[in-house]
Amino acid sequence: MGSLYRSSGASEAGGHGRVLFRLGQCVPFMIVLFALLIELSPAHDVVTGPILAATPALASLTWGPRGIVSAAVGAGAVTVTTATLHHSWGGQVYSNLLSLLMVSVASAAVSNAMRTRRRIQLDQVRRVAEAAQQVVLREVPDRLGPVQMAGLYLAAEEGAQIGGDLFEATQTRYGVRMIVGDVRGKGLPAVRLAAAVLGAFREAAHYEDDLAEVMNRCAAALRRERAVPHAAHQGPGEDPSEDFVTALVVEVSDDFVVRVVNRGHPPPLILREGKVEALIPSSPLPPLGLEDFVPALPSEPESYPFTPGDRLLLHTDGVIEARSSDNEFFALADAMEAVYPCTPPQFLSRLHQGLVRHTGGRLADDAAMLIVERLDEEESLVGEAADFPGAVH
Repeated sequence: MGSLYRSSGASEAGGHGRVLFRLGQCVPFMIVLFALLIELSPAHDVVTGPILAATPALASLTWGPRGIVSAAVGAGAVTVTTATLHHSWGGQVYSNLLSLLMVSVASAAVSNAMRTRRRIQLDQVRRVAEAAQQVVLREVPDRLGPVQMAGLYLAAEEGAQIGGDLFEATQTRYGVRMIVGDVRGKGLPAVRLAAAVLGAFREAAHYEDDLAEVMNRCAAALRRERAVPHAAHQGPGEDPSEDFVTALVVEVSDDFVVRVVNRGHPPPLILREGKVEALIPSSPLPPLGLEDFVPALPSEPESYPFTPGDRLLLHTDGVIEARSSDNEFFALADAMEAVYPCTPPQFLSRLHQGLVRHTGGRLADDAAMLIVERLDEEESLVGEAADFPGAVH
């Protein structure tokens, strides 16, 4: 498979939620302990039976079947112990034990039904998420014409599979064309805008001979999507007209050059003979959606040498802005130079491992990377004939 989809990092809010969950798990057993202290006091007039009978139901909310059994055993032990110590065996004790048994059985049945229902719902959500991922962010092939490649996506939001970062690669009559972008914001609005830009690229890449015009088509799609009201997916205080996308469109053809149109995106990095060079644009352009700030945009893409053995890394700012516990940025260029020769998927896997070590597994933003290796002319011809016999002409 050419792409690796990962989810990395847990938010601070998620950490607080886990702490509260752990505290909630302790509540039933704290109640049992509290009831025991009351029963063992020299003089008490509080009836603890109803309180103890409720503990299995409370435990079922956070512990499931294990909690129900543990709480019932604990409450039953308290009831039997206090009855023995106070020599008060009678109808009240038997009633309390029967209540414990009935509540425990009912809690177990309800807990099992809820767990089954949640599992079914979770399976459905996962299937929908996987389908959406395949539509919005498809896996890139291992090989396209004159290049080998691999893609990596890391979602900052725990449990997410797609977000505001995007990439795509396709074989066209003009060569292999790729896009990498980053949508401002997160969540459903970012996914919606990413889908609009990717949809425009997938069509324009095959029919527009001018690479800059491909980018313009993506910008037009973004403007149309922003004009459609989506109040249900817009956060409070957010203006849809302020949404923008940084994007990078790249073309690799048979003439051993790479053509780039960069719209406010981090420059791609080229690894040649163990050294990394950033392909910084000579005329910086604004991101998609912010064209009104520049009166006229250049129409010609910039070209750079791209010879056999060279590797080009397209990435989003979630990679280079990833911070360590010491608040230091991830040194992507140094990490690339430190990776010894290997296949593109292995190359990305090692970069991913370095990123995880640097951040401690906690990403503050989505991150995407696309690695492209230039093949020699003979390998390119074999790849075009074998992999894409029905390419658009």
